[in-house]
Amino acid sequence: MNTVVPNILTGHFLIAMPSLADPPFSRGVALLCQHDEDGAVGLLVNQLSEYRFGDVLAQMKLECLDSDLADAPVLIGGPVQQERGFVLHREHGYWESSYRINAEWSVTTSRDILVAMAAGEGPSQAVMALGYAGWDAGQLEQELMANAWLTAEASGSIVFDTPLEDRWSAAAGLVGVDPRQLSSYAGHA
Repeated sequence: MNTVVPNILTGHFLIAMPSLADPPFSRGVALLCQHDEDGAVGLLVNQLSEYRFGDVLAQMKLECLDSDLADAPVLIGGPVQQERGFVLHREHGYWESSYRINAEWSVTTSRDILVAMAAGEGPSQAVMALGYAGWDAGQLEQELMANAWLTAEASGSIVFDTPLEDRWSAAAGLVGVDPRQLSSYAGHA
């Protein structure tokens, strides 16, 4: 019998349990962009890279006159294709290469969104990440059964308004968990 895995975790946070100690997943919060029978793809939303948005724009030969935007942090989206940029945003827009995660979230990889952002015409709520996190078919489900992750519906206030260093505990708080009370080992009763 072939069972179909629904997109139940698309648009949700994966919140790393303390047992996930390897960077970049240690104390990580990933927003799942896609989750189906073929696997899962997500972007970490709380891991700081060494770059600023202005650095990325300069590398693409784009000028940004907004100093706050130019100084915005660029995140480590995950360990896969870290040379590739992803813009996670709320307003969907009409970008060349954009994927609508759900009614609330989109992710765009095309240059046109960066041009618009540099000109002050991009989405009002957006974060940029380099790389992504990926799971093969069944891998995420195994990690969830091993208690490696908590899940919660993604929250824009955590992605856009909460300081990076507080996002892990804030995301865990969405499901009523105080991460300071979590042990670094998992078990099954």
